Amino acid sequence: MAYHQRSASAPSSPRSNKPEIEQQLQRLSTTIFSPSATIDTTCDGLRKLEGIYKCIEEMMCKPSNQVSLCQSLQRTALEAELGRSLVLLDLCNAVQGSFMELKMSVQELLFALRRGDDASFQVKAYIRLSKSAQKQFKKISKKAVSENECRVVMLMAEAREITISLLESTCGLLSKEVEMPKCSLISKTFQKTKFVCEEEQLRALERSIGDLETGVELLYRRLIQNRVSLLNTLSS
Repeated sequence: MAYHQRSASAPSSPRSNKPEIEQQLQRLSTTIFSPSATIDTTCDGLRKLEGIYKCIEEMMCKPSNQVSLCQSLQRTALEAELGRSLVLLDLCNAVQGSFMELKMSVQELLFALRRGDDASFQVKAYIRLSKSAQKQFKKISKKAVSENECRVVMLMAEAREITISLLESTCGLLSKEVEMPKCSLISKTFQKTKFVCEEEQLRALERSIGDLETGVELLYRRLIQNRVSLLNTLSS
């Protein structure tokens, strides 16, 4: 599965920009919670989310919006989003670390396969790592903003909530790659602790994790740029 870097194009004016971003956020939310969600759709979601953040940043940097954002009430909400942006960056870092560990676990599965060893230990390690990655999301509180905030702040909050949900969904999908009987990389034999690994499927999983790493890295860089723009707006 090839991962292609693209960004959602931003409409030319704020009037046409806002509805388009809202539609993209709504579609992303639907995709995340869909029972048919896959790693492919998640990679696509990360790419679209990176583009959405770019559009929000462009809106935030418009002189007319900067004037409204620096007003007392909006400034308070903007400062709150600035603090939450650090939580989001830390979460992206943690997820990237989890991806690295999962790739190493898949590589260990491949080695066991080539040696003809019982891979049950490696399978359990992979499942444990993927579930451990999911636990970190329980510590994250999704804090929405009130309807009194300006649209730019509300869009930032909506994008933040969807980002957390998408990253959480990603870790869940990686866990299911092993656990689901029909689509699993590991198929059980008659003995419970005995597994038969298919190298081609393990290679596909390794590539998928790599694609997800790329997507989260691009998102991470965009979030840093957004944070810089936030700081610039607050200091103006």
